[in-house]
Order: sequence, then structure tokens, then C-alpha cells
Amino acid sequence: MKLDAATFLLQWATGGLLFGWVTTRRREVSLGYGWLIRIVFATFAAGAGAVFLTGDLTAARAIAAVSALACAAATGGATVVSVQRRRAGVRGREEVRAARRARVSAMIGRAGEENLDRGPEFPPALDLIAPVVGFVGLLAAAQFAGGPYLLAVARLMVGAVFLGSVSDAMLLGHWYLVQPGLPREPLKELVVWTAVAWPFEIAVFLWPTGMVQVLDGVIDDGYHGVLGWIWIASAAMTIGLVGLTWAALRERYYSAVMAATGLLYLAILTAFGTDLVARAVIRP
Repeated sequence: MKLDAATFLLQWATGGLLFGWVTTRRREVSLGYGWLIRIVFATFAAGAGAVFLTGDLTAARAIAAVSALACAAATGGATVVSVQRRRAGVRGREEVRAARRARVSAMIGRAGEENLDRGPEFPPALDLIAPVVGFVGLLAAAQFAGGPYLLAVARLMVGAVFLGSVSDAMLLGHWYLVQPGLPREPLKELVVWTAVAWPFEIAVFLWPTGMVQVLDGVIDDGYHGVLGWIWIASAAMTIGLVGLTWAALRERYYSAVMAATGLLYLAILTAFGTDLVARAVIRP
């Protein structure tokens, strides 16, 4: 499988945007987190489109390039709508804040109802357009990614979910510094998704021709098998760190969220090692 920068950027952007929707659809995280996710991964998608266009424009590469640029454009469009409707805020967060204000007002003898109708809210479904377009681009990229087409599709799709979930989990962990009253369920959800994606990530890269052939010496990694062992270590450390993150989030102290975020930093490094090392040594 070719280690192609444009394909990797599109894969990462697609997964990141997908799990941005998974979190924002809950209507608990403030609008700024959605802006952060869209800006970061739209940049990756635009970069993927630009890199695709610098190579030989076969039909598959042209489709992948257009999909990457359309993914970035769809993300930009969603951001514009979100900014235009920012006064409405996020329903779940505004309800919590209103309830807190009501309790304080009742304590000081100024109880009164608050009008939460601030106009139409940002529709979360808009955030689904970009990852859907991105997955179309990955279907096209699988044609030149190397190896059997269906296996290449599986590796790109699973990799997008795997890298997207762990990346968004790390970013969301930092967002608790901005929104400290945020419940832990959105972060726990992303950690669960990473854990669920992990065995599929391992399976698609073990499927022949895969890492099994690297480990038994059929495929020469150029370093006397060292990269194969690095891949095993990365895979094992990733699920171990995810487990530690889950354990940290079960603690009731606020500092546990920061500890979980630090663990997710490390999990991103090992997750990238799991995906990129395999793609580097499994050559078509």
C-alpha cells in the first residue's frame, strides 16, 4: 500500500470531520469546538486536494482531488452557517446555563423565566456533508493506493475512523479547559469509538498481503524486521493508552479529564504509528 501524503490527509480529514459531527450532534459542546474541528480538518482536506492536483491526473486522482476540495468547501459552508446563527448558541448548553442562572436568581429572590428563543440553531446535519464527500474521495483514492481494491478501501475507511476518533478525542479533551462544565459523555463516546475501531484497524493490516508477511520476513522492511516490531508495539500501546484514558475518565475529579487528554496525546502518536508504519512497509 502506497504511503501517499494526499490520501493520508484526506483520510485524516474525513475521519476528523465525521467525529466532529458525532460530538456536535449532541448539542452540548459550544459552537467554538465545531469551528475548531472544521478549520483544522478543512485545511487538511484542501491540502489533500492541492497535492492530488500536483501528480499525474488520472481519472481516479481527479475524482479524489475534486472530492477533497469539495469536502473543504462543504466544511467552509457549514462554518458560515454556524457563525451566522451563533446567537442561538447550542441548545443543550444554553439550557444548562439557563437552569444555573435560574437557581442563582431564586437564591437572591429574583426568580423569573428566561426566554431561550434566540432564532434558528445550527443544523448538525450540515456537518455530515463534508465527511460523506470525503469518503467518496477515499473510494477513488483506493484505486491507486496499492493492493486489491476492496482491501485498500477497507484500510482507508477503517483508518479514517480510527485516526479521526482519536484525534477528535484529544481536541475535545482540551476543550474542557474552555468549557469546564461540559459533561464527560461526549469525550467517553469518542474513546469508545477509538476502542471499537482498533481491532478493525489491526485486522485490515494483518489481512494478506499485510503485516503478517512483514513479520515472517516475506516482505523486507529494509530494517531487518524492526519496523514490524515497531508496528506491534504501536498497536499494543494504542489500545493500552485508550484503556488508561477510560479509567481516568471514571475518576470524578476534574483533573482526570486533563490526565485523559495527556494520555490521548500519546495515543495519537501510537495510532499514527499503527497506520503509517504499516502503509510504509506494505508496498504494492
